[in-house]
Amino acid sequence: MKHLHEHQKGILAVLAAALLWSTGGLFIKLVTFDALQISFFRSFFAAIVFIALFKKDIFYANGFTIINALLYSAILILFVIATKTTTAANAIFLQYTAPIYVLIFEPIINKTRYEKINIITIIVCFAGMLLFFMGRFSPGYVTGNILALLSGVAFAAFLLGMRKNKKEYQFSSIFYGNIIVSLICLPSVFHLSNITATNILMVTFLGIFQIGIAYAIFSYGLKRVLAIEASLISMIEPTLNPVWVFLGYGEVPSVMAIAGGIIIIAAISVRTFLVEADRMKNYKDSMIS
Repeated sequence: MKHLHEHQKGILAVLAAALLWSTGGLFIKLVTFDALQISFFRSFFAAIVFIALFKKDIFYANGFTIINALLYSAILILFVIATKTTTAANAIFLQYTAPIYVLIFEPIINKTRYEKINIITIIVCFAGMLLFFMGRFSPGYVTGNILALLSGVAFAAFLLGMRKNKKEYQFSSIFYGNIIVSLICLPSVFHLSNITATNILMVTFLGIFQIGIAYAIFSYGLKRVLAIEASLISMIEPTLNPVWVFLGYGEVPSVMAIAGGIIIIAAISVRTFLVEADRMKNYKDSMIS
């Protein structure tokens, strides 16, 4: 019963983290600061949260920590610029193409064979990605879509880098990534305008809750649930992100973007479920034999 209780708390923690992450698009849209100014405040407050939660442990680092921190900083900045430039739906769905690039490059890095299910997933997801570049051809949307794709590429590289590094350095990578973003975007703050209480409250929320606390409770939940549960629950973020933006900002994604997003999320979710189910079956078979 105690194990079940811990598992339920883990599920709720991962769910809460995904819900917090999903609010990013709405507040990035609503804040009237530019993308770099939003990025500064978002990462500055997130870094403070990490120091408060993890104390001196957050400062420990190795070579991989810095590399991963640079990749993480690229994810954050590219995503904010993309969200400001294209629709929130395009930005989040195209960022969530990251698992596709992991499936492409991981066999090359580890010198392993491509599995059939991964090849099918990659093809289906690329078909979904093409839909984002159909329907709206204004330069802003195209640029934003490209930046969102680059955010996904950086996300994939970050995931691969985190797998190569020791677990005790994972939060350090995210902390230093936020520090790097703050330093890169600091000059933009000197040209700050539209300083209102509402703007300050929203960027504070983005830093403290949407990044800082969200990652902390996700880490708590991840220790208490299966990897497949965490992966599938996390898909709530890209699903709800454009919903909050529609309800709170009035932005309507194109039909093509919705279709592309559904294809990508469904393909990744089905692949995750099938692979994990097969792994569990093989594990049970090995235990029986």
